[in-house]
Amino acid sequence: MAVATVAAALLAALGGALWLAARRFSGPRGRRLQGGGDRSLMHGKTVLITGANSGLGRATAAELLRLGARVIMGCRDRARAEEAAGQLRRELGQAAGPEPDATTEGQLVVKELDLASLRSVRAFCQELLQEEPRLDVLINNAGIFQCPYMKTEDGFEMQFGVNHLGHFLLTNLLLGLLKSSAPSRIVVVSSKLYKYGDINFEDLNSEQSYNKSFCYSRSKLANILFTRELARRLEGTNVTVNVLHPGIVRTNLGRHIHIPLLARPLFNLVSWAFFKTPLEGAQTSIYLASSPEVEGVSGRYFGDCKEEELLPKAMDESVARKLWDISEVMVGILK
Repeated sequence: MAVATVAAALLAALGGALWLAARRFSGPRGRRLQGGGDRSLMHGKTVLITGANSGLGRATAAELLRLGARVIMGCRDRARAEEAAGQLRRELGQAAGPEPDATTEGQLVVKELDLASLRSVRAFCQELLQEEPRLDVLINNAGIFQCPYMKTEDGFEMQFGVNHLGHFLLTNLLLGLLKSSAPSRIVVVSSKLYKYGDINFEDLNSEQSYNKSFCYSRSKLANILFTRELARRLEGTNVTVNVLHPGIVRTNLGRHIHIPLLARPLFNLVSWAFFKTPLEGAQTSIYLASSPEVEGVSGRYFGDCKEEELLPKAMDESVARKLWDISEVMVGILK
């Protein structure tokens, strides 16, 4: 009897997933695909994307390349990044046909960047500032999701260290180049899960207690507070910064999540039916990086290419300023 009940439940779930999947692909999806627009929209612009070798970052890189941008891939694993770059060049070359345009070979640059190492971030920025005359768009895309407790090279809790502190230092070190390249843009990838996080200034390093879900949410809340404080500091510079959530996307970001073996087929079906593809998830990043519609817009939170409201805790100016001040000390900008 119990087996029959479980089987019936699984069949019902399967049927529901298939029905909703059919609706997903037959009806309007409510997602605005930015690719396929003016192929010269980003011509002459240099874009840096962190974590561009897979998932959202790779999809963002591919679309901005198609729009004519010169894309710098900042990735921890250089070998994997070179492999991804080769695949992108081949894909774009094939898409361009027998007469490829300037979005193919020569417009994609791979550089090693480990956001879990402040030393790596500084070395990366030093090299970039020496080699690049301009930077039009910085996309803080890389992230780590709900990993077991571990620390960065500098002793920070990994999710807070990579998702917030690494990008905090990177952005600050590149602000001069972004200002000299103005009008320029900074795009920060956060998550709707920020709603479940809080900034505990007494235990930012999670040494008193560690909950991997809460710590991820806290790092994403930090992304939003950082964006809003940075927007305030950049007023009048013609450098804008906005933050977004991509939605639930099928990427390898959840590699640290354990799914029971028997549940994996159902999970895979549900993720296929309900989760966004990387290309769909990347649309808001592409929109904020390239669209004339958001020219001059700064300090806002976006989802599905439109502005969304934030919870009060994500708009707390005093918390944002305190987090900024503490982050400066943590990454060594201030002693």
